[in-house]
Amino acid sequence: MPSQRFAPPSEVPGLAARRIAADIVDGVLHKHRTLDDQLDGSGAHPGLKTLADRDRALMRRLVATVLRRLGTLGHVLSRLLDKGIPSEAPRAQSALLIGAAQILWMDVPDHAAVDLSVRLVQSDRRAARYAGLVNAVLRRCAREGKALVDEVATQSLDLPPWLLARWSAHYGEATARDMALALGHEPSLDLTVKSDAAQWASRLHGEVLPTGSVRTVLHGAVTMLPGFTEGQWWVQDAAAALPARLFGDIKGKSIADLCAAPGGKTAQLAQAGAHVTAIDRSPARVARLRENLTRLSLQAETGVADAVEWAGPAEGFDGILIDAPCTSTGTIRRHPDVAWLRQESDVAALTALQQRLLKKSVSLLKPGGTLVYCTCSLEPEEGEQAIAALLATEGGLRRVPIEASEVSGLSEIITTEGDLRTLPSHLPNADPKLGGLDGFYAARLVKS
Repeated sequence: MPSQRFAPPSEVPGLAARRIAADIVDGVLHKHRTLDDQLDGSGAHPGLKTLADRDRALMRRLVATVLRRLGTLGHVLSRLLDKGIPSEAPRAQSALLIGAAQILWMDVPDHAAVDLSVRLVQSDRRAARYAGLVNAVLRRCAREGKALVDEVATQSLDLPPWLLARWSAHYGEATARDMALALGHEPSLDLTVKSDAAQWASRLHGEVLPTGSVRTVLHGAVTMLPGFTEGQWWVQDAAAALPARLFGDIKGKSIADLCAAPGGKTAQLAQAGAHVTAIDRSPARVARLRENLTRLSLQAETGVADAVEWAGPAEGFDGILIDAPCTSTGTIRRHPDVAWLRQESDVAALTALQQRLLKKSVSLLKPGGTLVYCTCSLEPEEGEQAIAALLATEGGLRRVPIEASEVSGLSEIITTEGDLRTLPSHLPNADPKLGGLDGFYAARLVKS
């Protein structure tokens, strides 16, 4: 039998995960495709089907770390490269980013990070001539990179300048820096449980947050965790779980959840005993919502419709929840691609849609009914200013301030107007992986 001293590149352990990670990073940075599009559904990367669970988890960590630390990586690599990252060979760029991310922030031996990045460029026709450059730069990164990271540790480079400027103006520079720091850490897994949070926290080796969500560090696939198949819980950031609770006792009441998919809030409302009508304009997302409800053994009437155009029942609803389409800047800790795909110009277009949704919701609400409006955005135009504009034009609405007792005593997440505003830097923990919240805004209004 002929001896084989070297395995073919396709058989080198870990190379497939890194190749797919490079493709997905390229997709975000050069083709403006979201992570969700590339990881799930019909547009998902075809190579994902062949990855083992362990390699799939590695691939996700690689992509998330690159996007979460993109500004700092750019600084480090620019200091190590005489002529900058070669723009005509995207694979060389992604190989450098992935290699440096592993060296600086991941538990991967430096030699493996360098070797596999070199193999990545060698297997790409346009990038192969940069193999020597990638090797040299990443070896220097292993020696000098940590010091280069420390140089800019206080500069919040991992946020686009326009976003950092907005947050500094609205929240103050110190809070904006704290938020940026929180976004640099990989977040934990938050779960909303049907009952007995303490028991599920114990079984999942996590903890119960003051808000009642269970927080744990994920090891492996979510679908393999105890309680998933039995429908005992669903994945939902602790901040995202707060708005649906602002209705109070809704047992037997009719509640519409507009823009409902993927259905975390729908599940909360159904679990609380409401008669829920869940609407979303995306057929694929509604299909996913229905699958989630089936797993959870919860009932809701679902429909595919544009909420702005939807007629709704003539009698109206006791309550309406709008989790409006937005820039999603509050979700960057879980979706780091958002920081690099959004532009400041997106804010105005989305605020116009939010106003249309709000006015439509008022028309669907019974007299005395409650409207809860929320967005996973940190931009004031999509939160505080949206509600101020609505109240200025709709005389039949009044704000009902949220009390700290309704959110487990967390007075720091209540604004002076009585609305809810969570920040990525809220709920700190000595272990950064167990701290933080998504950025959420919510207001509660009643129709007179």
